[in-house]
Amino acid sequence: MSQMDKLKKDYENTEIPHELDEVVRATIRKAEMEQRKKRPVFRNSIIGFAAAAAIFIGSINVSPAFANTMVNVPILGSLVEVLTIQQMKVNEGTYQADVSTPGITGLEDENLQAALNEKYIAENKELFEQFESEIAELKKAGGGHLGVDAGFEVLTDNDRILSIMRYQVNTVASSSTTMKYDTIDKVDNVLITLPSLFKDESYIEVINAYIENEMERQMAEDEMISYFINDEYTEGFTSIRPDQNFYITNDQKLVISFDKYDVAPGYMGVVTFEIPTEVVEDLLVSDVYIR
Repeated sequence: MSQMDKLKKDYENTEIPHELDEVVRATIRKAEMEQRKKRPVFRNSIIGFAAAAAIFIGSINVSPAFANTMVNVPILGSLVEVLTIQQMKVNEGTYQADVSTPGITGLEDENLQAALNEKYIAENKELFEQFESEIAELKKAGGGHLGVDAGFEVLTDNDRILSIMRYQVNTVASSSTTMKYDTIDKVDNVLITLPSLFKDESYIEVINAYIENEMERQMAEDEMISYFINDEYTEGFTSIRPDQNFYITNDQKLVISFDKYDVAPGYMGVVTFEIPTEVVEDLLVSDVYIR
């Protein structure tokens, strides 16, 4: 059976488990034990607690009403691929939806691959069912406008690192945009978390200081750029989180990402900051990922 056929079969035949937390914990425990054997340098930080928040195990039975296509679009090399395993669409005048679900094939660690794929399926199932529910409520109230656009993009694909970005744009009167990222070590089959890159939590204060200075520098140079910075009138950016959105670029730089409205007015959209390696190099566990 091909990887694509297996994905499709799992997609159609597997129910979402009720005890998601326990499945997540078991998967992470197994991954941690395997990675301790394979790569001792990371034994205390391979999969941080953000992984537990990130991996929600699940799959869905797809009803014909909204599972209208199964699309195979290879966008990586022959060993590891990212596929569009489903597109769910609605085109009903003022109600518009286009939701694409990614699926990964080719990872050596099938447990990690399954966890990620099932997370993507569960996320988009929930998103689309919420969209259908909101449409029903709007129709009862006399109508309205509602739109959702969700998809993914491979940001990084090199010999070791795969970074996948999933986006979601919701439109009512105005629009909101959220991003989610997964960065995977394809060699050691590890889901990389932000805390796992660093020796201890001191990276948070260092990155905070760099971002605050960069916000002020950009605003001083361009009057069209604006960020939420603490002053006597407003509370602005204070700190990144341990589960902060991030990815690693092809040239192995760390990028911190903020959703629309998180640290800047809506017109600024999604905001990212590439952190110079010299700012954090003394805090890194190693230079395997960030250089």
